[in-house]
Amino acid sequence: MKRREFMLGHVSPLRNSRLALILFEASLIILWGNAAMAMTLKSPAFQQNGHIPSKYTCEGEDVSPPLAWEGAPDGAKSLVLIIDDPDAPDPKAPKMVWVHWVVYNMPPDTKSLPENAGKARLPQGALLGLNDFKKTGYGGPCPPIGRHRYFHKLYALDITLDLRDATKSQIERVMRGHVLANAELIGTYQKGDR
Repeated sequence: MKRREFMLGHVSPLRNSRLALILFEASLIILWGNAAMAMTLKSPAFQQNGHIPSKYTCEGEDVSPPLAWEGAPDGAKSLVLIIDDPDAPDPKAPKMVWVHWVVYNMPPDTKSLPENAGKARLPQGALLGLNDFKKTGYGGPCPPIGRHRYFHKLYALDITLDLRDATKSQIERVMRGHVLANAELIGTYQKGDR
């Protein structure tokens, strides 16, 4: 009788390890499923954490790089792209984040932007925000000193933004609570790179 009460009152260590294994496997399946559905952002011009060719900078043609993405979730109403540099003015002593390009209200079925999209070929309905060069449009990397990182950030939103000539901070304020998914691509550049 005492042995039976012991078995009913306590879970055996073997059963605990089986339960832990089942929970671990379930969490892997969930994580794998979410990773398979994650939004990704790439460029044929440079790899993640790779060198941005000078063509896309102030030392070249200063045109926007080609970008492609996939995995925008169902329910997305618009896409936002922000390119900024958190290493300004000097990567050894950054003081600000410099905004290079802001594109918002892109249709959610958009899958890419071609090279030089900022000049003429944005998707229908897409709007350009104001960058830190005080213009609407693409302003390529032009670091005054050192190698800077350029973050290309794509967001899928459950709303479209009712803004005109908006800044990055205005867009980020309105985006809060509406981001369904996001992706990031980082490229680097230092003056003199080719």
